[in-house]
Amino acid sequence: MPDPYPQPVLDLLAAAGQRPVFEHGARLVSGSEMLGLVRRLAAGLRAAGIGPGLGVATMLGVNPEAFAVIVAGHVVGARVVGVRPGLSDRQLRHVLSQDVTAVVTDGVMNTDTTGPRTLTVTDLLTASADPLELLARPDDVARLIYTSGSTGNPKACAQTYAAMNAAWAARPQAWPPAIRELATRLSRYLVFGSLSSQVMMEYGVLTLAAGGTMVVADPPTFPDAITRLRASASVITVPRLRKLVAAQQKSPSDLSSLRALMVSGSPLEAARLREALDVLGPVVFHGYGQTETGMISMTTPFDVPGSVGFPPDVIDVEIRDDNGEPVPPGADGELYVRTPSQAAGYWADPAETAEVFVDGWVRTRDLGHFDADGRLYLVGRARDVIIVNANLYYAGPIERVLATHSDVAEAYVVGTPDEDTGEAVHAFVVPATAPPLDQTALRKLVADQLGEACVPTTITVIDEPPLAPSGKPDKRRLLTETGRHTEPRRSGAAPGPTGTSP
Repeated sequence: MPDPYPQPVLDLLAAAGQRPVFEHGARLVSGSEMLGLVRRLAAGLRAAGIGPGLGVATMLGVNPEAFAVIVAGHVVGARVVGVRPGLSDRQLRHVLSQDVTAVVTDGVMNTDTTGPRTLTVTDLLTASADPLELLARPDDVARLIYTSGSTGNPKACAQTYAAMNAAWAARPQAWPPAIRELATRLSRYLVFGSLSSQVMMEYGVLTLAAGGTMVVADPPTFPDAITRLRASASVITVPRLRKLVAAQQKSPSDLSSLRALMVSGSPLEAARLREALDVLGPVVFHGYGQTETGMISMTTPFDVPGSVGFPPDVIDVEIRDDNGEPVPPGADGELYVRTPSQAAGYWADPAETAEVFVDGWVRTRDLGHFDADGRLYLVGRARDVIIVNANLYYAGPIERVLATHSDVAEAYVVGTPDEDTGEAVHAFVVPATAPPLDQTALRKLVADQLGEACVPTTITVIDEPPLAPSGKPDKRRLLTETGRHTEPRRSGAAPGPTGTSP
């Protein structure tokens, strides 16, 4: 049995000694110094009454203390709740109302909260460092990672301490082949955005295990951040990758330090991958996973473009048909996945848990197939979601918010590829009143309820939606049938779209 979490991370920090593990501007923090921060912050949390089974939310920037607070929360056995940036006020209130005892802040993120008491990093650090005592119980929930929810409120994947013990990032002996290759390239790993991100944090732990340094990129502009900080690796979304490739084609920068770009958040088309490899060299790693499962598979720069690689031996993947029966190689179906470190379910949401976590398997709601050699390919999604800047958002809540406006009778939302954000939200509305609609008001309504990422890029007015053979609205035909026209339909014309505007 591996040592209880977060002992493997503490061991990595101790082994690093005086080697820098975190670089924040001119500030270098060694492994020993980071371990000291963890000890003091853990003592501060214990003094504040935070311990096993209690929820502590982190609203922190990207800095050494943010990393140390997360690890310290696990040392005391708390349920660490990462609050991602971009939540609306209503969504933030929802997150902080879910059994959160305290919020740890550093003054970087908005901390206008009600309910849980606030603990500042500065106050926590006044505690004297005690010997580290791991208080977690295996079945306790170690962390909640929030994603968009089908109701409009974020939903939280609950990962236990036992599941985190089984994770591979801090244990080199458990690394699958693609991760072993990646680990050799993590000497200077850029961190940005939020360490509450599962991907950002776990690559950070992997960097520790690989002997590298986490380097804060603020702002995370590419290629400038790579050249200025001499970065060797970074997480990157498909839109950022496209922009980086285009920038290099137009006016090449010195990217000689770059050895790994870990593409995350959405599928990477084979043609785009080939172009990136041609322009940037053999640096692109394409990871496939979900918050519910962790990493499922990863390709290296030397794998077949278009696939997401071979799932490691410790991960089970089945492709099933609509009846839940396995299909042969080459046949498309829904991916069911079982990983050692998968979530136990959704926090305080038994109905959604029962829908997704089935007999020990996780329904990914992604569609794909295996080829004859066992490579995994993704071909689409079985759920109505849109991926904006690597974050998943359900179409349903956006539709319901739009439909609450008095001028809207029906609303339908779809996602389409977008060069800037990966995918973008497009709305189609059937008016309840004579046009024109107040599109500014509709966008503000969505922003206030669901956040800016859910605001439609375009709002198209239609008479009625096209119907599928089942009689249900066929949202796949909306974009093709509207043609994104800007002129309203004149009286007497055939039924269909009446216009669009950006």
